[in-house]
Amino acid sequence: MRKAELGASLGGCVLVLSSLVIIWATRLSVPRELYVSELGAEGMPTAGWFEVALVLIAVGGSAIAWAGRRVRSKARVLRAWTPAVSLWIGCALFLFASQVTCTAGCPLPYGSTFNVQDFLHTLAAVFAFAAACWAMLQSSFARNHRVLAVFSRVTGILVAVIAGTGGLFSLFRFEQELGSRMEFVATTLAIAWLVVFGAVLAARLLRSEPDGSALHELQETVRQSH
Repeated sequence: MRKAELGASLGGCVLVLSSLVIIWATRLSVPRELYVSELGAEGMPTAGWFEVALVLIAVGGSAIAWAGRRVRSKARVLRAWTPAVSLWIGCALFLFASQVTCTAGCPLPYGSTFNVQDFLHTLAAVFAFAAACWAMLQSSFARNHRVLAVFSRVTGILVAVIAGTGGLFSLFRFEQELGSRMEFVATTLAIAWLVVFGAVLAARLLRSEPDGSALHELQETVRQSH
């Protein structure tokens, strides 16, 4: 079971990190400021790659969540369910958002151009971010995971503040260029947190092997690849 969990955490990290590379590669290919969801909007040349990135987040995040299903919060108000459940909810919503994209231009959630498809995509994206932030908050009070707890606390606050501010800028059409950059920063931080979450799990699993066999096998694999 530990080897399966190790594989899930490491494999999940690779998939999630790949999604971040794709998101930034597609972002840099567009010569204007835009919000994250616009990369997958109908008619955008980056839409296909953005869909791949969201699917990678969903699959990789779900694998990491499974490997970390035993992580629990010590705060009573946060332990109704585990961070893994919050991650699975967020991953399911990101998967939904990858298939139900916003229409051309990703209209704001009001006005004549905004429709049901845009509403569903926006709703899924907002709640997916909320689920990720909740997982960070839960992990910030994780039992016996001090490094993860501190990192989660800092990252969770940053993501919530930056994403919330960027979203409000977009909603009120205020400093939209700055708002779009803030959203990309928040997205990067959230994905980086998920990678660190998986890496911490993998490190714990490697150290917990009584004979060090898992670490030895990993070193052998790396040695053979070179």
